[in-house]
Amino acid sequence: MSDEVLQVRWLGRVRYRDALALQHALFRRGTGDHLLLLEHPHVYTLGVRARMEHVLDDPALVGAELVRADRGGDVTYHGPGQLVGYPVLSVRTAPGAVPAYVHAVEQVVIDALGEVGLPGAGRLPGSPGVWVDPDGAEPRKICAIGVRVSRGRSMHGFALNVDPDMGMFGHIVPCGIADRPVTSLAAEGVVVPMDEVVDAVVRAAASVLSATGAPRRVERQDASGPGSPAPTGKDAVACDEPGDAPPRTDVVGGAPGEGAGTVVLARPTRRARGLRSLERRMAAAGVEPGAGVSIGSRKPEWMRVEAHVGSDFLGLRRTMRELDLVTVCEEAGCPNIFECWASGTATFMINGERCTRACGFCLVDTRRPGPLDPDEPQRVAEAVARMRLAHAVVTAVARDDLDDGGARAFAATIEAIRARRPTTAVEVLVPDCKGDESALRTIFEARPDVLNHNLETVLRLQRAVRPSASYARSLSVLGRAKAAGLTVKSGLIVGMGETIGEMRGALRDLASVGVDIVTVGQYLRPTPAHLPVARWWSPEEFAELRADAYEMGFAHVQASPLTRSSYHAREALATATPVRLGRP
Repeated sequence: MSDEVLQVRWLGRVRYRDALALQHALFRRGTGDHLLLLEHPHVYTLGVRARMEHVLDDPALVGAELVRADRGGDVTYHGPGQLVGYPVLSVRTAPGAVPAYVHAVEQVVIDALGEVGLPGAGRLPGSPGVWVDPDGAEPRKICAIGVRVSRGRSMHGFALNVDPDMGMFGHIVPCGIADRPVTSLAAEGVVVPMDEVVDAVVRAAASVLSATGAPRRVERQDASGPGSPAPTGKDAVACDEPGDAPPRTDVVGGAPGEGAGTVVLARPTRRARGLRSLERRMAAAGVEPGAGVSIGSRKPEWMRVEAHVGSDFLGLRRTMRELDLVTVCEEAGCPNIFECWASGTATFMINGERCTRACGFCLVDTRRPGPLDPDEPQRVAEAVARMRLAHAVVTAVARDDLDDGGARAFAATIEAIRARRPTTAVEVLVPDCKGDESALRTIFEARPDVLNHNLETVLRLQRAVRPSASYARSLSVLGRAKAAGLTVKSGLIVGMGETIGEMRGALRDLASVGVDIVTVGQYLRPTPAHLPVARWWSPEEFAELRADAYEMGFAHVQASPLTRSSYHAREALATATPVRLGRP
């Protein structure tokens, strides 16, 4: 353990496989000390010494996953109401250091339990973990411990039962210990909100996980506001309250069959319902509805772009129409379309023009998507050849309706471009494919010259802005791409309610998983039904962020008010290729 800043992330609810991939990314990078705090959907995990006979029932029948992990120990359960902590730290490798580290992790939990109202928890000789009444007649495990220490870095950690469904433990032999019961804070009569337990654990970790004994400085980011969990994907939708779009109440004059003044309930339009849901999510994340820049207000001078509709621009648009192709330049209303198209470059959007997600900042159509066009990869390749592009960018809408999230179409498009024009560098800007390892591998094995996946915004705003995405999952996708040996890129948007401190934290997270290239640009509100602009960031603030990002070790940083994901993409690759982040 060291005494550098402890980077704490309270991530909310995260799928186990995504959290494991994120841990591996932080572990491989080998820099910084991190503490990931989260909850998992129902899952049973098998340690390296787990025995399958300790899994008593089929996990699928009780609504849980079964995942093998590279931690120590036997089988254990994770689920909602359980606080899981993954310290990814530098740990001494001297003899006895690993048992001392396990002892320290236990002490973090013991101290936190004492703070929230359960004193007397401790250790049971020969049984790692934290126990209630360890010296009494019936010791009860309240926290499982399972760690891995390799090459001076730690992974995995602890699972503290706050108020989970204790019946889920009945389908396994927890930690392979058949004669000792498990318990929780709630079962012991200590009813305490999860956010208070998180705060207690953070304070204990800052004090205990220290080389000198003095409390460490903590840099903390929380999902959806302080101490609030942020379910992702399907969980994010499910956690919205019923009545997400309640009927609007209007007083009207007498209609046929109704008396004057009758109250008529009329359901709002889809756009109005979406805006109301977005406003509620933003309020939960600390951004008040109605705050920010009026959509009719004049933009700052640095946000104004002149339209230059010259012959090159018109020629490129004609090529796109002839080949029946879609560009994100048009669909997302990019302010750089005239500059990029005039220079003969564009970002192609494949897999249709309708997205299965509805991010609060995006203009792309969210109606039900149609089937994929099998000829689309060849038409993109033909456009690249006609334009004689040195650098082609290919992106796509999210296609959660497809079994691979559209991954095979990305691979086919990369292959088609290389067959038609081998000298063109191919950059792909991909969705998260729901974190599916097989789908992501399909894209990685096509070996794009740049793999881009945008983080978009800071942790606190993720659930509000991207309700079907996940901050942890996005970081895990980027970490997996880095492990595959690709040049990795990501982007952030400012002006949605974030602070400069939160932006620095997000940049640190991107650096920590090995991202090579990062872009930062100003959000522009597409329509009144989208997220308002919280404020305009000045060019000087972008310059400050750019300098901070370079200090963090990125190979290339593109940060300005009008920057978008593929802005100056060719120059970014040229800069990043000879000097990859974390490599000599």
